[in-house]
Amino acid sequence: MKILVPVDGSEPANRAVEHLISKLAWYRDGVEVHLLNVQHPIPYGNRVSSVVGHDKIAQYHHDEGMAVLKGAMQKLDAAKVKYHYHIGVGDEAEIICKYAGEKGCDQIFMGTRGRGSVAGLLLGSVACKVIHLSPVPVLLVK
Repeated sequence: MKILVPVDGSEPANRAVEHLISKLAWYRDGVEVHLLNVQHPIPYGNRVSSVVGHDKIAQYHHDEGMAVLKGAMQKLDAAKVKYHYHIGVGDEAEIICKYAGEKGCDQIFMGTRGRGSVAGLLLGSVACKVIHLSPVPVLLVK
């Protein structure tokens, strides 16, 4: 069973990681966990890239993504759960669904609200969009 866990550093995302850890016994054949952080593209990307350089922007996204993933990675390490981590850049919901398909994930396990806009007050705009776009079942943790 492959499970994708999108992480944005928010409390709902942290609860989703904790809930996954507490429910690992549900999966008798074991679980392959994939953590994913999605970074926003830099505004005026091509213009900025031509001045700053593609490598520096890629390093920036990597550093920011690792900082966000750190808490989830520590929780999984403490629980002795093996995982893979990924950092994507773009629209959160689209990248989450893309990774789920590319990595052959069986389920997306995510919090209901993250650090998105006020648009999705009840469910969260990213979670709502993931539900609509996802090629696999989505388990939402409140």
